[in-house]
Amino acid sequence: MPIDAPVVLVTGGAQRLGECIVRRFADAGWHVVIHCNTSRDAAEDLARELPSAEVAQCDLTDTGKMAEMVERLAASHTDWRVTVNCASVFKPDGAHALDPATNMRAMQVNARSPAMLAQAFLSGSRAASPRRVINVTDQKLANMNPDFFSYTMSKAAFSAASQMLAMAFPQDRITSLAPGAILPSHDQSEEEAEQSHRLNPLDRRTAASEVADAAYFLATGPVASGQHIYVDSGQYLCDQDRDVIYLAREDEDA
Repeated sequence: MPIDAPVVLVTGGAQRLGECIVRRFADAGWHVVIHCNTSRDAAEDLARELPSAEVAQCDLTDTGKMAEMVERLAASHTDWRVTVNCASVFKPDGAHALDPATNMRAMQVNARSPAMLAQAFLSGSRAASPRRVINVTDQKLANMNPDFFSYTMSKAAFSAASQMLAMAFPQDRITSLAPGAILPSHDQSEEEAEQSHRLNPLDRRTAASEVADAAYFLATGPVASGQHIYVDSGQYLCDQDRDVIYLAREDEDA
């Protein structure tokens, strides 16, 4: 059936921050394309909850399949006006021992593929300009530490790519959104997250809904291309020499 609502694609939209962003756009009346890879069941369950949604499954390491997904969506949705690059992998390795497999996957999923997806969307979407791309990065890039080395390297590459895309597509709006510590990650318990995620100047835990609200603002508000927004209760202003996961554990052991 024809879709009258504006269309947004959210990669990694079945779970975690991606799910929150999906729900924010759905609540505002958008048709949401929920991208997933291995979380097909969760994506389908989420789509059934929403008034207007569909699922697009694709492994972002397969750039051929990703290109086919973009081509299919561009052909079927005349008002596909926003893409949110939220999908990422977050695996531990360190500055003293980069793991080649971890690094290769991080660079592909977190940097190369979303940059290519943005290019394909901006080249293929039939929506009126300005189309908008929102690239989810990380506050770590301003508050650097050597933990999760390949992840941080890939997000740094993606941040640079976002700036260059903004220059290359001046008629559109390419922005980046840098969350802080929001949800339990890696091997954290909820209790550990509650402690570690308050290690910021406001001594508060940033809500996932705040990130979703920021994404919606970047998609609809008076935003210049190339803008970069932190949603982290000021964590990016800190000088933390380790990831907050480990800082909190060190405090407990002290």
